[in-house]
Amino acid sequence: MQKKTVNVNGIQKTIVVNPDATLADVLRKQLLLTGTKIGCNKGQCGACSVLMDGKVIRSCVTKMSRVPDGANITTIEGIGTPQNLHAVQLAWAVHGGAQCGFCSPGFIVSAKGLLDTNNNPSRDDVRDWFQKHRNACRCTGYKPLVDAVMDAARVVRGEMTMEELAYKLPADNKIWGGNIPRPSAIAKVTGTCDYGADLGLKMPEGTLHLKLVQAEVSHANIKSIDTSEAEKMPGVYKVITHKDVKGKNRITGLITFPSNKGDGWDRPILCDEKVFQFGDAIAIVCADTEENAQAAVSKVKVELELLPAYMSAPAAMAEDAIEIHPGTPNIYFEQKIVKGEDTEKFMEEAAYVVEGKDLYVGRQPHLPIEPDVGLAYFDEEGRLTIHSKSIGLALHAAMIAPGVGIELEKLRMVQNPAGGTFGYKFSPTIEALLGVAAMVTGKPVYLNFDYFQQITYTGKRSPFFVDIKLAADKDGKLTAMESEWAVDHGPYSEFGDLLTVRGAQFIGAGYGIANIRGIGRTVATNHAWGSAFRGYGSPQSFFASETMMDVLAEKMGVDPLELRYKNVYRPGDTTPSGCPPEVYTLPELIDMIRPKYQAALENAKKLSTDEKKHGVGVSIGIYGCGLDGPDGAEAWAELTENGVILSTCWHDHGQGADMGVMATGHEALRPIGIKPEAIKLVLNDTALAPDGGPAGGSRSQVVVGNAVKAGCDLLVAAMKKADGTYRTYAEMVAEGIPVKYVGKWAAPCTACDENGQGNPFPTYMYGVFLAEVEVDTKTGKTMVTKMTLAADIGKIANKLVTDGQIYGGLAQGIGLALTEDFEDLKKHTTMIGCGLPFIKDIPDALEIMYLETPRDLGPHGASGVGELPLTSPHAAVINAIYNACGVRITHLPALPEKVLAGLNAK
Repeated sequence: MQKKTVNVNGIQKTIVVNPDATLADVLRKQLLLTGTKIGCNKGQCGACSVLMDGKVIRSCVTKMSRVPDGANITTIEGIGTPQNLHAVQLAWAVHGGAQCGFCSPGFIVSAKGLLDTNNNPSRDDVRDWFQKHRNACRCTGYKPLVDAVMDAARVVRGEMTMEELAYKLPADNKIWGGNIPRPSAIAKVTGTCDYGADLGLKMPEGTLHLKLVQAEVSHANIKSIDTSEAEKMPGVYKVITHKDVKGKNRITGLITFPSNKGDGWDRPILCDEKVFQFGDAIAIVCADTEENAQAAVSKVKVELELLPAYMSAPAAMAEDAIEIHPGTPNIYFEQKIVKGEDTEKFMEEAAYVVEGKDLYVGRQPHLPIEPDVGLAYFDEEGRLTIHSKSIGLALHAAMIAPGVGIELEKLRMVQNPAGGTFGYKFSPTIEALLGVAAMVTGKPVYLNFDYFQQITYTGKRSPFFVDIKLAADKDGKLTAMESEWAVDHGPYSEFGDLLTVRGAQFIGAGYGIANIRGIGRTVATNHAWGSAFRGYGSPQSFFASETMMDVLAEKMGVDPLELRYKNVYRPGDTTPSGCPPEVYTLPELIDMIRPKYQAALENAKKLSTDEKKHGVGVSIGIYGCGLDGPDGAEAWAELTENGVILSTCWHDHGQGADMGVMATGHEALRPIGIKPEAIKLVLNDTALAPDGGPAGGSRSQVVVGNAVKAGCDLLVAAMKKADGTYRTYAEMVAEGIPVKYVGKWAAPCTACDENGQGNPFPTYMYGVFLAEVEVDTKTGKTMVTKMTLAADIGKIANKLVTDGQIYGGLAQGIGLALTEDFEDLKKHTTMIGCGLPFIKDIPDALEIMYLETPRDLGPHGASGVGELPLTSPHAAVINAIYNACGVRITHLPALPEKVLAGLNAK
């Protein structure tokens, strides 16, 4: 141990530390300065950034032995407080820089370090600084962060006041469609927002720390589990195995499709008979400290019998492959699409036919900056209470309760502020493990993944292997499509059938194709289990059809944008599901983007050299808002003396659920003259708020938003007097009129049948993507120089939030196209190894063009937004690579070696 004196945020501290401890751990665990976050814990993400003697450092890789005595250390808490913001913090809030907010403290500290040394930076200076200091963000696409630093610099230079920078409420009180910062922004930019790991440090005495014994192979029979040595280790309270689980020890996938050949009970909480994938949990060590729990993990002896590991759908589909789940075939679900007439004659008679084989979008990792984390305890009413990053509290309760062994009414689920999920938390991850540990020990428990566990244990985007064939007449009008797709869904079936349905809904979507035949298959493999990821099935689907539209355009000798214009939905056309779209805006969106596309083509010609080829690509993207069929939600609106309380479970990935509730509710309540600050939000606790349904399929703004609006409409109607004025709270009580109203809404939709036909979604989102790229012909490296999206998401609830969603989705699409992967279990196990895009990998030139077509079934005319920007930007990038250098990439990501191989093959 070592005694050190350091100056932390202007206060001298004497501390006794382990010289090998990291500065981040000392700040967080000893000084409880939890504004400093730990993401990767390898110095790759910058969430832990602090200033030491004026220089930005990553505190997670700075040992205390390297911290000089007397060092001056500034954390986010020393930059500014909620009552006294620094200009960078205010600018971050005003520009929407804090989406999930987990990376914000590190970025803000880093930006402060920049402005202390250069108070007049260019945008390139800011981007260079964040690249140099490894500040990574998964939510924002980086552009709003640069915007924030540029405005903060103006304040620092005295060219703008804090008052001029701050958001101002309009005179008419209207916030719908505006730029008011989200309610959680100030807490996030000041580091006062407590995420899961922050709560974990503030748990009561006696809390047990959990660590997992995990499989280090992908497929095996379990012969024995010996915990005896581990039980004797210092501080160990209990080592839990499947034998201790009170319930079925299974997480149910809630199978709803009768043709599914599995029963959904295929995912063990703790492996008992078999290991199905690398990272599967076999035992839980419960101890007094994380260190003692981790030390005991290696003492648990697990004897395995290795089995063949099928690491892709084709491998698991082979005739000699054994059943991964004995009794259930590896191909356990099939979804046909049958629309219009048989396609064979159209293929034979078509003037043009193009065919693509084995188009592949792979196992994209979600890469939130915050690793998975949670805690559990029994509350004052004896309910098992589980806090986590869940984006589907009621859904997850139903999925884990039978396996854990508890009645639903005795299970309470709470969502902590989430440092990004992007969909992986649509599946339960650690919830059941926490529940089991709390039930077995009877004590509060806490589990925090390291980043290796985050990457290897949690679900990934399920790869699609797609074959597709398009037919067109002599004028280029599409007449038929044939498709076949295999979905590599990993070993666990939850939502795999629904994902396969997405292929039927979105391959070829956007075009009036009257005749379609196809079949999709869900396949069990031993690679990472498939979980929801932003766009859910559409990036895989659109990559196939949007790639082939470019191939068709080339074969015909026509412009690819004009070929799309000829074929996009118009009145009389129907979706692949056989229903008419709710609006026909794709022609107008193409009209909006056409001048920019033509200018980009001219610019690419001017800029191209032998060494640096420039190209332009386009694609269209569409996504439905809902969970297929009669999706519904509930919300409460209650008048109080001080304002209105809005309660629901509108789950937050970081996308801005708080603003969704606030803006939607406020617009409905505006007749009573309420100000936004008089609205209190009670969200995402099943004991305090009704079920809004999970945050997936871009359903929240439409489905939960309609429920919020319904509750507010009922309250406003009850308050209205005969003369058109509104009652006060006191008048409502005096007249005996109820002050609390339940809003409910259900989508008037039908799920798709066995032929993929139905009316699954109440509203859709539509977009046209334009990518501009530069390809280095010596290395094969591709850089996206600009991305433009013409988007119709209905009426905009909050432009700050929707802009941020789109920028972030475009960035993830660029990553999907060029770098992101989780295929190699040895290589793809860190943020950098998985290809996380940093700021210089994403262009500063991100442009959004909005077309606001009101939706009849959307609250205040809104549709969704979150999925749209990741439907097909990657297809536009890949089409741009071909336009630049003639290399067609069909297997993502388009790594430099793949592009270079294509160039050399030419």
